[in-house]
Amino acid sequence: MTPPFSRTIFELLEEQAATAPDHPVIIIGQETVSYACLAKRAGRLAAGLRSRGLARGDRVGLLCDNRVEWLEVFFAVTALGATLVPFSTWSTRSELEFLITDSAISWLFSIGSFGKRTFDADIIALQSAGQAPALRHVIMIDSGDYQSLPAAEALPRRSPAAAADATDIMVSLYTSGSSNRPKSVPLSHFAAIENAFNIGERQGLTANDRVLISIPLFWSYGAVNALPTILSHGATMVLQGHFVAAEALDLIEQHRCTALYTLPAMTNALLQHADFRPERTASLRTGVTIGAPRDLIKAAEELGARQICNIYGATENYGNCCVTPADWPLEKRAQCQGPPLPGVKLRIMDPQTQTQMAVGEIGEIEVSGYLTPGYSGDSAKFNADVFTKDGYFRTGDLGALDETGALHYAGRRSEMIKRAGINVSPAEVEEILLQHSDIALAGVTGLEDEARGEIIVGFICARPGITIEIDQVLAHCREYLSAYKLPDQLHVVAALPLTVTGKLMRADLKQMAAER
Repeated sequence: MTPPFSRTIFELLEEQAATAPDHPVIIIGQETVSYACLAKRAGRLAAGLRSRGLARGDRVGLLCDNRVEWLEVFFAVTALGATLVPFSTWSTRSELEFLITDSAISWLFSIGSFGKRTFDADIIALQSAGQAPALRHVIMIDSGDYQSLPAAEALPRRSPAAAADATDIMVSLYTSGSSNRPKSVPLSHFAAIENAFNIGERQGLTANDRVLISIPLFWSYGAVNALPTILSHGATMVLQGHFVAAEALDLIEQHRCTALYTLPAMTNALLQHADFRPERTASLRTGVTIGAPRDLIKAAEELGARQICNIYGATENYGNCCVTPADWPLEKRAQCQGPPLPGVKLRIMDPQTQTQMAVGEIGEIEVSGYLTPGYSGDSAKFNADVFTKDGYFRTGDLGALDETGALHYAGRRSEMIKRAGINVSPAEVEEILLQHSDIALAGVTGLEDEARGEIIVGFICARPGITIEIDQVLAHCREYLSAYKLPDQLHVVAALPLTVTGKLMRADLKQMAAER
């Protein structure tokens, strides 16, 4: 497909609206919104915001689940050259206090509540306590305040001083990582569009695709990956407010979705739902996911997204920097995360000597190309350590490049187990455990040991109705793992500590091992 001409996100929406005005950009619930309609709605909101003083360079918070209003605010704010700062709807009051203060937002768009969280009360409390000094305007999306904002006419032709530029910061996303506070990651218009177009090309997307988006738009996986990928290909987003397996199955079947953005926990929830049948997801063709080889194969063979792509990336590099081409054989896609995207370079470095590793050798992954210009807010203090002088981002991940240039991810540096002086990847041991037919979930961590430095401790959850025999599992491990990688302890547990996205909470897993 020909890349879009536009270099800012609102111009991209307008470009697609001019090309295919009646083509649906969003389907959510009973509402279908065309490209032309969304461009008009966002343009009117931008005009209204500009008349109320929102200007280029302002920072605007957005606390909202997946809905049309999220997209209206996103396009309107960024059309004016302001920066959108999305916040997670899982944020607690103390987390919101940090996010609102650190981001220095002067405007905040928010829903009143989400689940058991009451954001309107939290925001009032923070303002009353003087804990949001820069915040001047609060607009509640589900109130009359928001409905009164759009101007009568859409945004007119904009002068460079009053509109976004390609290099302006489009969004600043907060991401958790090695620090005790989320890090603020600024990301620009042109890089988001160009990198996302390349992600879509690896998936083989076209304007005819309907992509299920159940992941939050406030993540990098949503805001700078899924959203601009779909937009740059003129495709349609089938948007779910938040992931619920039964509803997601209904959406795939009803709208004949051809692609999806998924995670292992989401894939498993779909497959394990009582109402799942292969014919309900037969329309799926492609998409993206992360996880172990088994996770990708499951999404392809059992869920039916036969050409689904394996990916690697981080918020700092616009969500993905490596994607396996959709037309690769499934086994090849499952065993690596693919070559770097166009405009991206990878190198593998020895963390101790800072020398480049040879092909096939595992070291720290460093990325250049489409990168954040650097952390902002409190997390700017990490910039000197994380970004090299020659323009690479130190990911903190371990991996190797094969002879074709494809990346093979090996895990986080901080997660590696050093058993008797030899590095062992928990992910590798987990993958072997998960190949056992009786095991539904597996988590592996290291535990300090006087004799061996660390020992390997594994936790496993049985499939429903199954009683696991530890001796049989260990025999299975001996068949596929070197002796130094075998678990020293193996515990059957009812559940593992997981995040809301289904990722293992490694610190909690280590605490479980210590308590055992």
